[in-house]
Amino acid sequence: MLKIALPNKGRLADEARELFADAGLPVKARGERALTASLGGEFEALFVRAADIPEFVADGAADAGVTGWDLVSESERTLDQLLDLEFGRCRIVVAAKEDSGITSLADIAGAPRVATVFPRLTRRFFERAGLPVELVPVSGAVEIAPHIGIADIIVDLVSTGSTLKVNGLREVATVLESSARLVSAPGISLAVGAAVSDKGRALGELVMALESVLRARGKRYLMANVPRTALDRVKEVIPGLNGPTVIDILNGGTHVAVHAVVPADAIYRVITALKALGGEGILVTRIERLMP
Repeated sequence: MLKIALPNKGRLADEARELFADAGLPVKARGERALTASLGGEFEALFVRAADIPEFVADGAADAGVTGWDLVSESERTLDQLLDLEFGRCRIVVAAKEDSGITSLADIAGAPRVATVFPRLTRRFFERAGLPVELVPVSGAVEIAPHIGIADIIVDLVSTGSTLKVNGLREVATVLESSARLVSAPGISLAVGAAVSDKGRALGELVMALESVLRARGKRYLMANVPRTALDRVKEVIPGLNGPTVIDILNGGTHVAVHAVVPADAIYRVITALKALGGEGILVTRIERLMP
């Protein structure tokens, strides 16, 4: 049974558990403080700090893991990215005090002190930019550093940037865009039903399952009865994945049934358009999983 390292707490942990459950791999633990659990009877979950997951996967203690791409990049461990899980989105940015006069990297002079919890990422970023800096590693509360004189600028994690503004800081540049990723050690060939290793096949099936859930999010399944004479215009309203499915209705007379996958944010307009074309019996449902 393959081992999957999952964050043990925080938003990443909650959203990872929800995603695996939606894919048919719910966490089944012996207790709230259990360090391991079954994932639907198919995989074994290891609950560890998100920052430690790159090390666990790279060293072979886990076959795959879910953690932020920022933590993978900071670890400097070579890992393969199997899937962007589309949650935990954030950015690592360079920021300076609003009254510092620094609005871009070009305004940075000398060798400024940079406070950060990401010293490796920060070093690589400024080396690529050709800017000498003095790193000031801290473990938290990075925003306070310029105000108490221990740093001139900072490199920190932001989601919306509101915390920076509240603390009188301005974004100067983006170092990295991050989200939660499914990662594995490099060199594992993934496939489903092909002549590959058992590990590669299992990870390929896991990627396919998680991807089907992600693909279904933001989509709805729409069914409606429409006049046969309006089909050409209906196809323009609900193109679906490969065109709507059209089904004859028993004793339906002049109407046929159409089924299609529709973006959730388009449902309001789609229903209005179908009603204008004579549509009736319209039903919209959520989609749990969607495979191409």
